[in-house]
Amino acid sequence: MRTKILASVSLLAAICMGCVHHPNVYPTQKISGLKTPESVLQAPDGRIFVSEINVFDKDGDGQITVIQNDKVRVFARGLDDPKGLAMVGSNLYVADKNKIVKIDPNGQTSIFVGPNSFPAAPIFFNDLEADLAGNLYVSDTGDVFNTGKGGAVYKIDTLGKVSLVVNSLQEPRIKAPNGLLMDDTGEVISIVDFSTGILYSYNMKNKTLTDIANGFGGGDGLVHHSSGKMFVSDWNNGKVFSINMAGDVKEIKSGYKAAADIALTKDEKYIMVPDFKAGELDFIPVQ
Repeated sequence: MRTKILASVSLLAAICMGCVHHPNVYPTQKISGLKTPESVLQAPDGRIFVSEINVFDKDGDGQITVIQNDKVRVFARGLDDPKGLAMVGSNLYVADKNKIVKIDPNGQTSIFVGPNSFPAAPIFFNDLEADLAGNLYVSDTGDVFNTGKGGAVYKIDTLGKVSLVVNSLQEPRIKAPNGLLMDDTGEVISIVDFSTGILYSYNMKNKTLTDIANGFGGGDGLVHHSSGKMFVSDWNNGKVFSINMAGDVKEIKSGYKAAADIALTKDEKYIMVPDFKAGELDFIPVQ
């Protein structure tokens, strides 16, 4: 199961991260001065988008920044606590506190799915992932800092209809789901848990949860490389790990104040790491 999961996500990862052949037009040196950066994504045209929360739990001061070549500018303003990013077609989608926001190519925002559309009141929307068909998946990390309850993962179809994938009531091992990664079948989603530091795969068809690896502290970002490796960030301990096809875990970089939701560059040469507390975006060469 472990090898199957690791191998099966490569096609989707290539599409979601924009892994097409273009000149290397993005910076690879650390970028500083960001306002609480949480998530990062590179579009097919080479632009890098970063979600910036700014002051946590202060509505309206969040933004999406775009980086191209050596230029950094604000792409969309007026968000609340923007976190996970996903791109479907030419539109960017953001998990913004308790709703999903759609941002068109001109940076205009609109609410794609509001809080009342979910089966339970959203608590802490976090990561956002897309499948090959354009459906979105969002993790609700729940009340992780108080009760430790309310964790869930939801599916949102292309028309904005929401359905529950799994929650902590159905599966007690799901405590505080954070990073998500969908495979190309559209049936298996990988989930890294912020509370336990365990990486799982969840088969949505037969509703089975399988351990892949553990030891990720405050598990946050999750990506897959076409070589078969996966990479996971640990927000609590400021680390990034690799997982090979055999499921062996290796620390590849430490020293971050809070390694948030990572992503690969489209050419898969670098892992982009938003350092939440340092206000930086770092680039780790993929070995």
